Amino acid sequence: MNKIDLAAKDPEEQALCALRDSGRIDEETFQRIRRAQARNGGRLVDILTALAILPERAMVEWLAGTLGLEIARPAGFPSEFLCAGRVSLHYLRDVRAFPIAERADALVFAVADPLDPSTKHALQLATRKPIELKVASAGDIEEAFNGLMPSQMAGFASDALDPTETDLVRLRESASDAPVVRFIERLIARAIEARASDIHLEPFDRRLQVRIRIDGVLREEEPSPYTLAAPAISRLKILSGLDIAERRMPQDGSMKLTVQGREIDFRVATAPIQDGEAAVIRILDRERTALDLATLGFDGKALTALNSWLARPNGILLVTGPTGSGKSTTLYACMKRLNASERKIISIEDPVENRIDGVNQIQVKPEIGLTFAHVLRSVLRHDPDIVFVGEIRDQETARIATQAALTGHLVIATLHTNSAAAAITRLLDMGVEDYLIASTVLGVVAQRLVRVLCPNCRQSTPTSESLEKEAASLKLTAGPEVWSAAGCEVCGRTGYRGRIAIHELFAMQETLRHHIVNRADSSTLHEAAVAAGMLPLRADGLRRVFLGATTLEEVARVSVEDS
Repeated sequence: MNKIDLAAKDPEEQALCALRDSGRIDEETFQRIRRAQARNGGRLVDILTALAILPERAMVEWLAGTLGLEIARPAGFPSEFLCAGRVSLHYLRDVRAFPIAERADALVFAVADPLDPSTKHALQLATRKPIELKVASAGDIEEAFNGLMPSQMAGFASDALDPTETDLVRLRESASDAPVVRFIERLIARAIEARASDIHLEPFDRRLQVRIRIDGVLREEEPSPYTLAAPAISRLKILSGLDIAERRMPQDGSMKLTVQGREIDFRVATAPIQDGEAAVIRILDRERTALDLATLGFDGKALTALNSWLARPNGILLVTGPTGSGKSTTLYACMKRLNASERKIISIEDPVENRIDGVNQIQVKPEIGLTFAHVLRSVLRHDPDIVFVGEIRDQETARIATQAALTGHLVIATLHTNSAAAAITRLLDMGVEDYLIASTVLGVVAQRLVRVLCPNCRQSTPTSESLEKEAASLKLTAGPEVWSAAGCEVCGRTGYRGRIAIHELFAMQETLRHHIVNRADSSTLHEAAVAAGMLPLRADGLRRVFLGATTLEEVARVSVEDS
């Protein structure tokens, strides 16, 4: 491997050519990096990270090998700040350089960007000592700064981030400090790389707790110093167009960022809690959201039934389940399936999470009177063939939806109920006439999301006798084995990677219409639907278990019967 001469002209150009010549990147990627440099400027190390060319750890190993430098490991970082009174802490954080050792003949710094010769030169001038560089990841360096105690940074109080600062100008400035900007950027990049759906930032008891939700389950990250809490939340407010000065009331906003070379949408929600402000970032990564019914878990009879309902010219199709069960994603998949130039499709949503080209998507705004009911009443005058309703929440919306179905429209909507049968009784409770429900509802899909076993590490065990008996009672054929989660590097030691939906499909027919007109309760409707051929939610889950897609624990977690 050719070593790069940091004293020569343009070491970044040498490094980029060495990266290509070593085979780590091809010519197309080489030119892509060049274009990014010309368009945005910035350091090569930052561009490689932003475009996801090299992960942080791989970057460190490559830089160390190419430059002939040692790698600085976090375990070798000192617990005290070695440069107090000699170098500005603010400058060191900005250039990502942390002093890790001092000898009689040199000061040793861990740096994230050893390709920048100006850093070494400036440190030599400031300390009046020779400087020796080692390579470390930007994350390790930032954690080292975050771990310093205030007493260890004597003389640098003006550089510290003060979470109790009430001056708006200072708060805005701290939100734009390089360490805060990098903290948010790295947090979002890590979450996207981990396929997370949400990021939670919560200040508790002098620490900033950070958690990310992967496959529906929250995972705690390394806690960060409390001093980052206020600037980090302020940074998110600035990016998402929220009021940085308002800390007493919840706020909601949105932002669009370029991460790893892709534009990704985010929703940001803040709320005051006991120790400051908490924030949740919802990641709306359209490229990673599969809007295909088969990919979402619909197969066999369920897919056939759903497609038959979607082919109808009028009626109501309901998708039910608790929050986080994938209802909106199923609606978007239906929207994409039906989207064609010969159909006028209007959707009413809160919020619009996915843009579907060719569909008229409307965002409700209750604060100005633009409610689901108000919009639904209005859009029926726009000659739609199909209307999607993000959620039926009240009697007025339910009544207008059923009237629309009667007058020749296909209406597809969601309801918050725990079972398919309970959706019918929910409409009755809202005051919709029983005969209207019986004549307009085509079917109800109840669903839950279960985590999919990691194919790299799943483990099999023989099927138990009790499980065989349960399968027989549900008219299922038990397989000879079931699978359990183990955990490996591929799945982040969780044993799972990705999610699919399990369903129960309530198909309207004469027997069920009779029960509805007689205002039967949800339990009676559920039993009648099962007798008519409906596969209950747990049965569909067990079917997935026998296929090796998920585990008994996952099915038990999401399929507690509560009609």
